[in-house]
Amino acid sequence: MRLTLAPALLLSLLSACLVGCGDKTPQSSTELGKGGSLVSGSAGPKGAQGADASLVRCDGPVATLALAENPDGYTMSSHYQLPATPVPLIKLLAQQSGCFRVVDRAAGLRSTMQESQLKEAGIVRADSTVHKGKGYEAQYTVIPSLTFSEQEAGRGIAGIVSSIPVLRDIAGLVGLLEQVKLKEAQVALLLTDNETTEQLAAATGSARTTDLGLGGLLASKLGGAAGLGWSNTNEGKVIAAAFLDAHNKLVVQVRELQAKALPPSVAVKQGS
Repeated sequence: MRLTLAPALLLSLLSACLVGCGDKTPQSSTELGKGGSLVSGSAGPKGAQGADASLVRCDGPVATLALAENPDGYTMSSHYQLPATPVPLIKLLAQQSGCFRVVDRAAGLRSTMQESQLKEAGIVRADSTVHKGKGYEAQYTVIPSLTFSEQEAGRGIAGIVSSIPVLRDIAGLVGLLEQVKLKEAQVALLLTDNETTEQLAAATGSARTTDLGLGGLLASKLGGAAGLGWSNTNEGKVIAAAFLDAHNKLVVQVRELQAKALPPSVAVKQGS
């Protein structure tokens, strides 16, 4: 029978399944790290904290940046129970990389406008710290796109194994292989100069994870005990990893841009 899968991948999957055949315990093999996604940690006055070691960074910010939702939406099936937008992931990546100072054009902006309206109505103090004309402009905008696909490889692998006598006779092996799922994500990031409207850079990213065993799949398909997000399902992890991949490629292009004149930074405590 003609093999349609790369030999290394087939051998890897067979090895993992053979180890699990004795105790029938569901196993998971993934390229995306353990205990959370590759996009994690924090960013702020103390710099990037808990960022993945593979994150590509800049020596200093080149511009202010806004993240915009893709007007065409995102290709994510609702049964994966993922957040509605990947923009928060990319905001964290952009700030952790140190390449941009990120400005909010979503909920944060609406709150600023609300505070300004309350001040004009006389509800908040006249000498409040929110003033007109103090906002920072977004010099660049990044728009993400996402195409998420799931490839069911288990049945094809099981068919190969069933044709090999020494493997076919291992109890439960073919049935276990039918549970294998390969999940892949392909994404893109587009960088636009808001002064000229020119698209200055674009980058694609991709990642793959392999699920071995039914237990993990049921958790992702049925919702799990807690709210599923980017860090506790393979679907979410693979999307986060793909955006990290795209962001790293975008930063390579951003490093070549001439830095724009930046607004003054917020003062921070000395020695912090």
